[in-house]
Amino acid sequence: MARPRRRLSDALDPLRGDGRGWVLLTVALGWAFTLGLRFLVPTLLPQVKATFGLDNAAAGLAVTVIWACYALMQFPAGVLTDRIGERTVLAASLAGSATSLALLAAAPLFVVFLLGAAAFGVGSGLYGPARGLSLSKAFPRNDGAAFGITLAAGSLGSAVIPLVAGTAVGVLGWRLLVGSTVPAFLAVAALAWVTLPDPIDSATRSDGGSPTDATPSLRAVIRSLPRALGNRNVLLASVAFTFYLFAFQGLTAFLPTYLVTHEGIGQSLAGFIFALLFVGGTISQVAVGTASDRYGARPVLVVVAAVAAVTLLAVPAVDGRLAWGVLVFLLGTRLALAPVTNSYIVARLPADVQGAAWGFLRTCLFLVGSTGSLFVGAMADAGRFDAAFLALGGVTAVAVGCYAGLPPSS
Repeated sequence: MARPRRRLSDALDPLRGDGRGWVLLTVALGWAFTLGLRFLVPTLLPQVKATFGLDNAAAGLAVTVIWACYALMQFPAGVLTDRIGERTVLAASLAGSATSLALLAAAPLFVVFLLGAAAFGVGSGLYGPARGLSLSKAFPRNDGAAFGITLAAGSLGSAVIPLVAGTAVGVLGWRLLVGSTVPAFLAVAALAWVTLPDPIDSATRSDGGSPTDATPSLRAVIRSLPRALGNRNVLLASVAFTFYLFAFQGLTAFLPTYLVTHEGIGQSLAGFIFALLFVGGTISQVAVGTASDRYGARPVLVVVAAVAAVTLLAVPAVDGRLAWGVLVFLLGTRLALAPVTNSYIVARLPADVQGAAWGFLRTCLFLVGSTGSLFVGAMADAGRFDAAFLALGGVTAVAVGCYAGLPPSS
C-alpha cells in the first residue's frame, strides 16, 4: 500500500503549495455540484414528463434550454472574468445556480420550469470560463492534470447525484430532490469567496496601479477576437469539441429514458447504470489529463474520440443489464476529451483577451452542442431511438478526423 500512496502523493505534490491546493479543491468541488445538477434533470425526466404531461421532444427542450443558456453566458462570463476576477464570477455562479434550482423545484407549470431551467443555464454558465482561467493561471505547467482532476470531480458529482436521485425519487419526489441541493450550492459559493485568490487585488498590490488600467475595453476585446481565434489548431480543436458536445448532450439527456422505456430497466437500476458513465469518466479524466501532459494532446484525443465513436455505435446492439453496465462505463471514457481539449485551446489563446476569447468559443461550442438533446428527443418521438444513437456515433467519428488534423507535436 505504501508504493501506490507514494505515487499518488508524487502526482499531487506539483498541484499543491502557495494556496494552489485550495484553488483546485474549491474549483473542483464547485464543478462537481454544477455538473452533477445539470445531469440531475435527465435522470428525473420520466417524473417531470408525468408531472407536466410532456412528450420526449418537450422534455428534450427543457434540457436544451439549460445548455443553450449555459452556452450564451460563456462570452459574457469570459469578459466578466477578465474584469472582476475568477473569485467573484465563480461565487456568483454558484449563488445564482442555487436560486434557479429553488425556482425549478417550485415550478407550478412547465413554462415556469423552463424559466428555472434557463436561469440554471445562466447561473452555471458563469462557471466554465472562470474555472478554466483559474486553473490555467494556478497550474501553468500542470494544466492537463489540474483540468483532469477538476473535470473528474464533475464526473463524480454527475455519477453520485443522479444515482441518489434515481434511487430516492420514488419516495421523495423530484421537487424535494431538486430543492434539497440549494443549501449545498450556497455553502460552496461561500467557500469560493473565502478561499479563492482575487487576481484584481493581486494586480493592484503588485504594481500600485488600478487593475482596470490594463483591462482592454469591450470594443477592443471584440476587435481582438479574430486575431485570438485565427489559430488553425484552435479552430480545429474547437470544431472537434463541438461535434463531441452535440453527441454528449444527446447521449446524456436521454440515456436514462432509453434504458427505462426502450430496454425495460427499472428506474433505480437505470440510475445506477447511468452513474457508471460518470464513474468511467472520472477514472479516464484523471488518467488522460496526466497522459496528455506527458505524451501530447493529439494522440490522446484521437484515441479517446475513436473509443467514444465505437461505443456509441454499439448502443443499438447491446442487450442485458450486465452488458449495459459495461458499455455505459466505456461510454464514460468520452468525458476525458473535455479536460485535454480545454487545456489545449486555453493555452493557445492570447493572454490579454484569454477570458473573452475562451468565453466566446464556449458560447459557440455549447450553443451548437445543446441541440443534441432536442435532436434525440425528436428522433425518439418518431420511433427512431436507435438511429439517433447511431447518428451520434457518426458525429463523434467526424471529431476523430478533426483531432487527427492537429500537429503531431501537440
